[in-house]
Amino acid sequence: MIKRWKITIEYDGTDYHGWQRQDNGIPTIQQSIEIAIQKFCGQEIAITAAGRTDAGVHAHGQVAHFDLDYGERNLSGFDLAKAINAHLKPEPIAIIDAKIVDENFHARFGATNKLYRYRIITRSAPPIHDLGHVWHLKYDLDIEAIRDGAKYLVGHHDFSSFRDAQCQANSPMKTIDRVEICHDHYDDFGGEHIWIELEAQSFLHHQCRNIAGTLIDLGRGKYKPDYIKEILNAKDRTKAGMTAPASGLSLIRIDY
Repeated sequence: MIKRWKITIEYDGTDYHGWQRQDNGIPTIQQSIEIAIQKFCGQEIAITAAGRTDAGVHAHGQVAHFDLDYGERNLSGFDLAKAINAHLKPEPIAIIDAKIVDENFHARFGATNKLYRYRIITRSAPPIHDLGHVWHLKYDLDIEAIRDGAKYLVGHHDFSSFRDAQCQANSPMKTIDRVEICHDHYDDFGGEHIWIELEAQSFLHHQCRNIAGTLIDLGRGKYKPDYIKEILNAKDRTKAGMTAPASGLSLIRIDY
């Protein structure tokens, strides 16, 4: 009997060429999970994710679905996750939840909201324990300037200025429902931890990283906060900031 499974996945994307399987054999998250499923059940099964994270991007709550024919045997979500995880070792990928869903469930098209978090550490010394999971900057940032500029990104806009040249989306129009700038002390010696949270139903290619790079320019004093309006109106990628490093970005949660 074929049943559709929804799995929630956590991974460190540092050494992977993103989510999507590649024809050239370069390691990807999708490929590793599909190989693990094959080792578990002997079937070649393609899995569909809610979104394709880029090379080096991490996830705490990526979601995917796949169809599995396990006959009449009982299989709980706990046992399925445990079996796949056993075949994923020692890779930094884990199935943290698995459940049977309706046959019409679709990880990508059914998603109503995605939460991404971009993390930044500001201090002179490298952040050893978070290396590969943050953007390390050696200078201080003006948090209030970043917050003021981020407000202009909320709502329905043409995000051409924050869109990668290779983006395959049909339209640059997107609606960002929330942008929140948070910060805390990272250590007792002046280090600061800053994170940018962005929520929307969907994003353009590199949109989150391009936004992060632009907001950091505000924090450095390169632009005034209201310059974000000019960037949006320009509809020109060259007017926005750099694409922030992939290491700071994580897919945190997907809602359905």
